[in-house]
Formats: sequence, C-alpha cells, structure tokens
Amino acid sequence: MKLKNTVREFAVITFAMLIVSAAVYFFMVPSKIVMGSISGLALVFSQLTGISMSILTFFLNAILLVIGFLLIGKDFGAKTIYTSILLPIFLWIFERLIPVTESVTGNQVFDLVTYTLIVALGQAMLFHVNASSGGLDIVAKIMNKFMHIELGKAVTLAGLFTAMTSIFVYDVSTLIISILGTYGNGLAVDYFIDGFNKRKRVCIICDDYKDIQDYILNDLKRGVTLYTAQGAYDEKHRTELVTILAKQEYRLLLNYLHTAQKQVFVTVSTVNEVIG
Repeated sequence: MKLKNTVREFAVITFAMLIVSAAVYFFMVPSKIVMGSISGLALVFSQLTGISMSILTFFLNAILLVIGFLLIGKDFGAKTIYTSILLPIFLWIFERLIPVTESVTGNQVFDLVTYTLIVALGQAMLFHVNASSGGLDIVAKIMNKFMHIELGKAVTLAGLFTAMTSIFVYDVSTLIISILGTYGNGLAVDYFIDGFNKRKRVCIICDDYKDIQDYILNDLKRGVTLYTAQGAYDEKHRTELVTILAKQEYRLLLNYLHTAQKQVFVTVSTVNEVIG
C-alpha cells in the first residue's frame, strides 16, 4: 500500500510539473509576464545576463531547495528535489522541440489568465501531496508552516517581490499585469486547494448498522464514530454512525447502501478542512 501511494504521488507530481512547465514556457515567457515565481525571476535575470532561463531556474531552485529541506522536512525536500529537476528538464525539452518566440494567444491578458489558472492547478496538486514546484513555492510553504498563513496568500506574498522586478527589464504595464497576475494566482491556488481538501461528513442511522460499520472500516479503510440517538416520536434508541469520506469514498458508500437495500436515514454535509 505504501509503495502504491508513493507511485501515485510521484505520478501526480510529474503531471503537475508538466503542466506548470508548459504554462511557463508557452504563456509566461513569450508574453513577458514576470509572475511571482522563480521562473519569473529567472526570466528577468535571463534578460539582464543573457544566461539561459533553464540554467538560471536550476540554480535558483537549488538554493531555495536546501532551505526547504532543512526547515520543512525530508519528505517535502525529497519530492521538491524531484520537481526542481523536472522543471528545467521540461523547459529544456520545450526549448529544443517547440521553439516559441511569440505569444501563443496573441494577447497578454489571455496569456496571463491561462498561465495563472494552469499554474495554480499544478501548485495545488503539488501542495496536496506535500510537495512544491520549488523556488518561491518553498518560501510560501515555509510561511504556511511557521506563520500559519494560507498557502494561496503565502504564494502571493512570496511572489510580489519577483513581480516587481519586472520593472528592470520591461515597462510599467508589464509590472502592473505581473502584480495582478501574482495576486490572482494566490486566489486560484486557495480555490483549487479547497477543492482537494473538501470531504463529506456522512451521518447514518440504521437499526442493522453493523454491516455498514464493517464496510466503512474494512473496505473503505475509514474510521467511524458511534453515537446513541433517541427519536422524539417513538423515543426509541438507535445508533448513529458518523464518518468523514473523500468524494470517491462517499460515492462507493452510497452504492453499497443502495445495493444492500437497508432502511437507512442519511444526512450529508461538506467539510472544508480535516485536521488530525
């Protein structure tokens, strides 16, 4: 099970980094959007020094990676090492196979919106498996851990400095767009993270509850809390089962209840965050 989860997590990380790299290469670079990211900072330095963006991204990531490894932990550090390697590799592949010099959409605003949404989705996927795309996401993760700032807001705060460096190589309009994009990116990250974190709190009342309890414990591998409930009409005591499930697990439970054809009373509510 542990190996299966590890493989799944690294598959998620690889896909997330693929779409993040694609967003950087196809939307950020050609439209000269200096978003609040290490790639945006590398873009500025690349314009100033003439050094390849992929090389600068690698070295800037390496510095922040050491800091993240020391302050956040080995699991996060190991996964972020992987992402830090993937980003310059994917950028290098795109540079060689699909050279791009102009905006894909032909409109900087469209590029900004597309880039923001794609990168935010990738960042949320990475944060969900305790990883990051490296760079300023490491700074955001550190702020989240030690200052208890929501990840989206931490991404925004960490990225504002980088966004403001755009003034050194581009005009004021690019600076404004970069700052707005950084802010929007933080909002989008929180939106996607909330979607990943949502759970279903399921309350079930059933006279014959043991089979349902066993299914949740043994098949879904989830915990169950039992409460004694008394109906006001007949004053009969019954057992109420309460469990917290992911969306897919919730659907499996509903299918089981329909198949078992038990007389049940079920209430469901959405839980935005589960701790513990």
